[in-house]
Amino acid sequence: MTVPLFSPGEDPGPSFTGLLRANGQEPPLPDGDVGEVFQLAHGTTVVAIRYGEGALIAGDRRATAGHLISHRSIEKVFQADRHSGVAIAGAAGPAIEMVRLFQLQLEHYEKVEGNALSLEGKANQLSQMIRNNLPAAMQGLAVVPIFAGYDTKRDEGRLFQYDVTGGRYEEQDFATSGSGSLHAGTVVKIQYRDDLDRDTVIDLAIEALFQAADEDSASGLPDLIRGIYPLVATIDADGFAAVGDDDLAERTQALIGRYTDTAGTDGGNALSQGASS
Repeated sequence: MTVPLFSPGEDPGPSFTGLLRANGQEPPLPDGDVGEVFQLAHGTTVVAIRYGEGALIAGDRRATAGHLISHRSIEKVFQADRHSGVAIAGAAGPAIEMVRLFQLQLEHYEKVEGNALSLEGKANQLSQMIRNNLPAAMQGLAVVPIFAGYDTKRDEGRLFQYDVTGGRYEEQDFATSGSGSLHAGTVVKIQYRDDLDRDTVIDLAIEALFQAADEDSASGLPDLIRGIYPLVATIDADGFAAVGDDDLAERTQALIGRYTDTAGTDGGNALSQGASS
């Protein structure tokens, strides 16, 4: 295999996606509404929250295909690089492919330039990738992620939300996406404060996803029988860190215990059974 050579006007530089395009390696776009032909898996509810030391991203584990549960333990939260992460919603296949390409793009840029791309630049790069996916989105393969990271220049967490056209919008406090986003966002909005610490913001994210799943059939409750809990990760000056399953299980049980105390024995048992389904 030979290294491709480009003239100065055609050199894609540090852009990995530009390199793929220059070599004719972009996948072909569908020529019809794919959703009418296939039962596509869709990721549902994801949430991101800023807190004192950085930012948090989280997502439930359910993927749906129409009215069916296609996956019970899909991963919707990914590390982009040391100080950033992506939570996906929308068509699961293209979303996961986009994240993998985004990870390669950030690594490629750092190797070519010798420095990591700024957080603003990462957000812009993801915006461009979503914009390039617009023809596929118009045919049923929409991808609407949330990007979160720790800005080492500002020493603070930052959140970015997108639409299917690649529009990029920075959020100050929290961001949500997916079918349960309205319910999750309402929970966060009611309880959000500027002085949240890491433990409190993790509990808030778990509660937001729990309440979203209680109202939205496409979002998954924690599965106590199978031991499946939401994916939660924090990003601060020390980098991206996923919250362990044992910690998530303990926090989920504590949340159910609080609901049980509030609702009474009968209501609590029903809630606990619902979380196991």
